[in-house]
Amino acid sequence: MDESKISILVIDDHQVVREGLKKALEGAGFSVVGEAASKHEAFAQIAHKNPQVIIVDLRLPDGSGLEIVTWAREISPTLGIVVLTLQDEDSFLLAALQAGASAFVVKSAPLSDVIAAVSHSFLSPSSFTAKGLGSAIKRRKEGFKVTNRELQVLALLPQGKSSALIAQELFISETTVKTHLASIYRKLNVANRTEAVVIALKHGLVT
Repeated sequence: MDESKISILVIDDHQVVREGLKKALEGAGFSVVGEAASKHEAFAQIAHKNPQVIIVDLRLPDGSGLEIVTWAREISPTLGIVVLTLQDEDSFLLAALQAGASAFVVKSAPLSDVIAAVSHSFLSPSSFTAKGLGSAIKRRKEGFKVTNRELQVLALLPQGKSSALIAQELFISETTVKTHLASIYRKLNVANRTEAVVIALKHGLVT
């Protein structure tokens, strides 16, 4: 499919933003098939217009854009999802990643970044791109003070591997794995593997 014909739905509660994006995107050769000013409108428009990419703001009058991202990703693994927001904090970027977005762009970024994000989201909707992603993840990891070895152990927990299998994969003893797990639980303030995985996924410690 010709990238220039990507169909896009713009979701933002400010009309001037929607109009500006529509003009810029159509000027770049894309097709803006609809607009929405709220979460409620977005749900209806996504179902009705069936766009290939959505561009969504995080702050909407009737809820969070992250709710749209989560819902949209659940119903369509192939939908491109670009978060375009004023919120330039690590927590919002990592929340967008966890919710299933394809790209995260701040509104202060040049238009070329938005165009690139749309193209990326269309071509690779299940991967995530954002300026500063690596730094954001590093800062979050440093905040929990989790060591590199503990992160390696943590990364294997979502796979449901036993301590023995983790030890085998990391070439360490099972006792060492259990020691790392105890340290991870303490640092994340959790009581078990399930809680550790939930916190790790929520905060971008594992993906």
